[in-house]
Amino acid sequence: MTGAEVETVFSAIRRTGLVPRGALILEESERAGEFADIRTIVLAGMVGRDGWEAFAASPEASDGLADPLDRWSRRLIESLARDLGAKALFPFGGPPFLPFQQWAQRAEPVHSSPIGLLIHPYYGLWHSYRGALGLSEELAVPDPAPISSPCETCSGRWCLKTCPVGAFSEAGYDVAVCVGHLKSTAGGDCMAEGCRARRACPVGAEHAYGPEQASFLMRAFLRGQDVGHA
Repeated sequence: MTGAEVETVFSAIRRTGLVPRGALILEESERAGEFADIRTIVLAGMVGRDGWEAFAASPEASDGLADPLDRWSRRLIESLARDLGAKALFPFGGPPFLPFQQWAQRAEPVHSSPIGLLIHPYYGLWHSYRGALGLSEELAVPDPAPISSPCETCSGRWCLKTCPVGAFSEAGYDVAVCVGHLKSTAGGDCMAEGCRARRACPVGAEHAYGPEQASFLMRAFLRGQDVGHA
């Protein structure tokens, strides 16, 4: 891999069905512990519906076992890591959790939104990070495009006004209120189509998840909350 361009890694990610989500160079101060031998981090994930079909066709999606999306992501990214001589890194499996949101903001023009999700200038709130590859080489990583957050010019603030139970506000996200709503009959729309606050954002609306993807992710969210409070 010595001297390899980051596009080589991006191409390998694309072949799995995942989407390359940018890359960053670690600062010397960050290269300690498990990151002592890592110089470049390359992110992988999904944007809109890109990546979903690959998962939906995977054995993990239909085997009936727990955490199918995480297991699929782990299988693909660990395989890539072996092929590329890299370290596989994941946003799940903690605590402690790796700083994926911080990495993302250094790798792509994404910004924090009023509801806590990172917003992308083209994909809006419809994207995710499924893992990363840590490489010992310092690859040629382009700087992310200098695009400001679309939230800065949004006067509607629809994401803070649309939740039927007011779970999102300037004060933050009330998880308990959200979960209570989703478990009720009234939460059927959010469970079937995805979070109403997320859908209210006009940025990247054409990339919104389809019903199968949205419903899967909402069910996974609820299961995670039940486990976290068991």
